[in-house]
Amino acid sequence: MKDLTQGPVARHLVALAVPIAAGMLLQTLYFLVDLYFVARLGDAAMAGVSAAGNLMFVIFALTQMLGVGTTTLISHAVGRKDPHDANHVFNQSIALSALCALATLVGGYAITPYYMRTLGADAATMAAGATYLDWFIPGLALQFALVALGSALRGTGIVKPTMAVQALTVLLNTLLAPVLIAGWGTGHPMGVAGAGLASTLAIAAGVAFLAVYFIRLEKYVHFDVAQWRPKLATWGRMLNIGLPAGAEFGLMAIYVGVVYWIIRDFGAAAQAGFGIGGRLMQSIFLPAMAVAFAAAPLAGQNFGARKFDRVRETFRAAAWSITVLMTSLMLVCQWRGEWLARAFTSDEAAIAVTVEYLHILSWNFIAMGLVFTAGSIFQALGNTWPSLAASAIRLVIFVIPAVWVSRQPGFQLVDVWHLSVITVIVQAVMSLWLLRGQLRARLAPERGGAPDTQAGRA
Repeated sequence: MKDLTQGPVARHLVALAVPIAAGMLLQTLYFLVDLYFVARLGDAAMAGVSAAGNLMFVIFALTQMLGVGTTTLISHAVGRKDPHDANHVFNQSIALSALCALATLVGGYAITPYYMRTLGADAATMAAGATYLDWFIPGLALQFALVALGSALRGTGIVKPTMAVQALTVLLNTLLAPVLIAGWGTGHPMGVAGAGLASTLAIAAGVAFLAVYFIRLEKYVHFDVAQWRPKLATWGRMLNIGLPAGAEFGLMAIYVGVVYWIIRDFGAAAQAGFGIGGRLMQSIFLPAMAVAFAAAPLAGQNFGARKFDRVRETFRAAAWSITVLMTSLMLVCQWRGEWLARAFTSDEAAIAVTVEYLHILSWNFIAMGLVFTAGSIFQALGNTWPSLAASAIRLVIFVIPAVWVSRQPGFQLVDVWHLSVITVIVQAVMSLWLLRGQLRARLAPERGGAPDTQAGRA
């Protein structure tokens, strides 16, 4: 356990953000490795895997629900110097992750055919996406255990072990991808099925490595089978914080799904270009997201310790850092968008879509960074509902106009991209306004801003 309630806030933020950024970069690399090899299978394979990959947003929504609730409650317990509650939350998180994994396996295989028929631009795209998911769904199910373990460590202020495990999984995926996708050394290429299998095997290895770490080295929170029996009161505490945060990722899945549905008439090349652009933006956002992820446990521990000035200082430090990072990344996309696209495909039509997407969407990077910052502080305060409200407003004002515009004569892809920029700016303004109210309400000492320390205890 690392006490984040003492020492310079900025130093803690950097110390947490650097390994988180490295871990997230490694995590994204292993998506980009798949992207590199799958892109060489053709537009249909690329579009199919990209469309299927949107299902990852649904899983990310559920893992975010689990991870945010776990990190926040454990960070509050650490700030209060309450190891019993921290360990109780950790073990309940493990139990909940097992239930979510089972639901993912059953639900994933049940909806795959319908899902790909809805989003696929043609039969080849649908087939590629369905094949990929058949092999990747077990990996998606294992994500819950990976997130539960990593989030518990983050709540205690420890992030380096998770980064080390992510490095190992990326290395494994990098080794497996060319072997399974392209058949290097075996002469039996599996194509998109190999991409799904490589990711699943790498995630399984990551779960195993982290489990060994907890068994052998972690002391502050530890496995306790006796505490795995579901405690609905504790699950309620976790879900009250995690559910809105998870729902935000669910809204993102709806957003991406709507875009795929709108642009499918432009063909597989357009969907492939959008898929590449989306993956690139996930990578580009990593530094800013790392700072936001670091701010949550830092502010959370100080909120639990009732050191409210340090919570405000965390917000200011994170906001300035993320703004500088996102400004720099916006300039990179404006300057070298085509270079980024050509790293993954030589198809001129897909490149054109990707470059146009990056040039326009990069104008919302600063606004998106502020959304990340506000979201991390909402998590630290233990109230993520305002963040969900801002995301929901953004989705509504995007989807309705986007569907309407797509039905008008002369509709172009740029219409969707411009609308997305406008709606993200609106979301940022809403998030900061709502956060201002939360900071005033929950950081007022006379109101006892710290969370209830007894609710839902075993």
